[in-house]
Order: sequence, then structure tokens, then C-alpha cells
Amino acid sequence: MKKLLYFLPFLLLVVGCDDDDDPVIENEEEVITDGVLQLTPANGGAAIRLVFSDPDGEGGNDAVITGGTLAASTTYNGRLILTNNQEDGATTGNISDEVREEDEDHQVFYLVAGLPGTTVAYDDAETVDDDGNPLGLLTTLTTGTAGSGMLTVVLRHEPTKGAGVGISDVDSAGGETDIEVEFPLTVQ
Repeated sequence: MKKLLYFLPFLLLVVGCDDDDDPVIENEEEVITDGVLQLTPANGGAAIRLVFSDPDGEGGNDAVITGGTLAASTTYNGRLILTNNQEDGATTGNISDEVREEDEDHQVFYLVAGLPGTTVAYDDAETVDDDGNPLGLLTTLTTGTAGSGMLTVVLRHEPTKGAGVGISDVDSAGGETDIEVEFPLTVQ
């Protein structure tokens, strides 16, 4: 009996040490309340700012979206800036920096509809993931002929990245959508 009393505390110590209690840290989807796609003419001139704002977040009031007017047959350098500025002050931050830090888990896609000859290409020489895949925070947009349409910007969390996934292949990329915004555009 005496041996059992000495052995019992050791047995309880071994059973009580379970490594499965370590917390699991998940890479949660980002909360994005505001964004600007700044399009600056490559040959110089004033930047056009496409803006969205949804300070109360998803499910509250509708987001405010401001499109823009671009010149025909012109190339623009695009820079996407995403932030979290919730009106309740709960969190504030530069989501673009977070996307860069978590580069292998993010990619921005661009879809053009109703604007003949207008194309968007990645210009991420300075912002690619460790495998050389684009993030999509920097782009080159080249307009075609006059018209009106939409530019849809989609940030995907944990998409399939690689050679088979292009700038408009959001459906084949998989992953979860962090944000999707349709900007009305006019080319004249």
C-alpha cells in the first residue's frame, strides 16, 4: 500500500501533462471596412480614386461605393489600399500590410465587364509571395474604347495560387472571399 501512495502522485502528474491543450492559432479572414483603388495615369496626371466605405461592417447599412471616369486608350498604375476602420472603434488597421505579411494566404482578383478592350494585369514586382505568385495589390489597368461597365475587385483568403490562376480566375482559385466590390467605371 505504501508503494502505491508513492506511485499515485507520479501517475497523476503524467496523466495531467497533455500536449493537446495547446491553443490552435487560426488565420482568420480580415475585416475590411474601407478601400481605395488609386489609378494614376502612367504618363502623368491626376489619380482617379475608386472608393468604398462600409464603417458598420457586413450586414448593417449598405456600403458607399464611388466609381470613376477614365480616359480611353490610357494605361493606369493601380494601387489597392484596404483598411479596417469600424465605426465602433473596435479595431483599426491597414489590411494591405496584413495581406503582404500573409502573402501566401491572399490574392486579389480583378474582373472587367462591359468595357471593350479594357484589361488589368498584375504589377506586383515588389509584392509577390515566397513562391513568386502575385498578391494583386499593384496593377496596371489599360483602357480600351469608350463605354460604361464595372470593375470588380475580389480579395480571396487561402486561394489556390500558381501558374493556372490568372487575374480574373477568381472562381477557379477557390478560398474564401474577404471582400468583393463592384466599381462603376466610365471610359471616355
